[in-house]
Amino acid sequence: MTPESHSLTGADPSLAPPPGCPAHGRGPGGLHRLYGPEAEDLGSVYEQLREEHGPVAPVLLHDDVPMWVVLGHTENLHMVRTPSQFCRDSRIWTPLQEGMVKPDHPLMPHIAWQPIASHAEGDEHLRLRGAVTGAMSTIDHRGVRRHINRHTQRLVNRFCEEGTADLVSEFAEHLPMAVMCEILGMPDEYSDRLVLAARDALKGTETAIASHGYVMDALSRLTARRRARPEEDFTSHLITHPARLTDDEVREHLRLVLFAAYEATVNLLSNALRMVITDPRFRAQLSGGQMTVPEAVEQSLWDEPPFSSVFAYFAKQDTELGGQRIRKGDGLLLGIAPGNIDPRVRPDLAANMQGNRSHLAFGGGPHECPGQDIGRAIADTGVDALLMRLPDVELDCDEEELNWAESISSRHLVELPVRFAPKPQQDVMAKPGHAAVPQQRSTWQVGTHPDPAPVTAPEPQPAPAPPQAPTVQTPQPARPMGAWRRFVRWWRGY
Repeated sequence: MTPESHSLTGADPSLAPPPGCPAHGRGPGGLHRLYGPEAEDLGSVYEQLREEHGPVAPVLLHDDVPMWVVLGHTENLHMVRTPSQFCRDSRIWTPLQEGMVKPDHPLMPHIAWQPIASHAEGDEHLRLRGAVTGAMSTIDHRGVRRHINRHTQRLVNRFCEEGTADLVSEFAEHLPMAVMCEILGMPDEYSDRLVLAARDALKGTETAIASHGYVMDALSRLTARRRARPEEDFTSHLITHPARLTDDEVREHLRLVLFAAYEATVNLLSNALRMVITDPRFRAQLSGGQMTVPEAVEQSLWDEPPFSSVFAYFAKQDTELGGQRIRKGDGLLLGIAPGNIDPRVRPDLAANMQGNRSHLAFGGGPHECPGQDIGRAIADTGVDALLMRLPDVELDCDEEELNWAESISSRHLVELPVRFAPKPQQDVMAKPGHAAVPQQRSTWQVGTHPDPAPVTAPEPQPAPAPPQAPTVQTPQPARPMGAWRRFVRWWRGY
């Protein structure tokens, strides 16, 4: 009897398609690779896979390791919301058990199991995630918006007098780290060096290990300080939570929160800025008051999610998904970007998605991103505050010249060059505000020039009245602030 093949499609992986076949140049079994020159445009690859296989397609990762990619919106939601069938414990992954995935595999940092909430299941998941969500519930969101406003002013001060800037390297890559350092309780650790170390560690360069060590040293010092003297910050509440996390567990979850929140928010902030600057629909709507910045951010979560896919979910049993036979031990990519443009839920990609939060940008189910409100707040408040400082900001190149760095996990802007009229620096503690309101016209009539000159002959002047005793002007109380203005001030954190 011939042993059953472990190929996702059931075909022998050693058989390559014959020359001249449309699949020639693909990987073993004629499967598409999600790496290398064949995957320079992953969006096109995903659409070809959707056409060939439907909402769930077999693919190859680096070193031709087999994997499924989930392309359908409904199928992705079913996978993340059915923990009885799918989990995030890579130790059950068949290619890993069979030695196909080497320790130096490029995606091992994403896939390797770790004792953290995002990989745990059952009671252990409840314990670890309970500590993370419990600590997050103590975050003062109004205070966070104050931090976002203050750091936005500080960052804009660096380039506002120049009239030009790159909003990726000079703004989007810095603001999330500054705010996360405030939330975690280590504002003194924030620096350009910490930002560069985090970016380097996430890019997987030759110095990534050293950069990762630099960040972990800062988190270790923070853990020791807060273990000895807790304060009112995320780290202290994580340490003092009834789950009783060990120092190693605290450090690992601080790393998870810092890196995941930082990478996701940098991409979200960059994409939202690009959208409100380059898309005439959104800029016109924002200026006309028909669309708020949060709505523009939400649209970007549909069109350019911070993470294109998430590694990975694993089948706990033989099952079926999207018409495909999924075997126990198979791995599946959470396809966020392709799921967001599933033609079954978005037949018209040009349609506005205002008010619709059913995108996959933050996952779903037991492992849904617990910090999504913080990411939204940084993008919402940061973009709003920057536009108030630089209301005339414009793209300083053709939109077609913008460059993107793309991988299986994410697609983000390399740079976003802009120009604007030079502005003076601003006190970072001052409340950001709009331009001064012009003085009200003494005469208001549509179609006439302000303060028109009288056109009638002067009337006869009456005889002067006898002098009167001087009258005392009674001070009028200040006009109370309306409910809407009070809400706006509260929302922006001042």
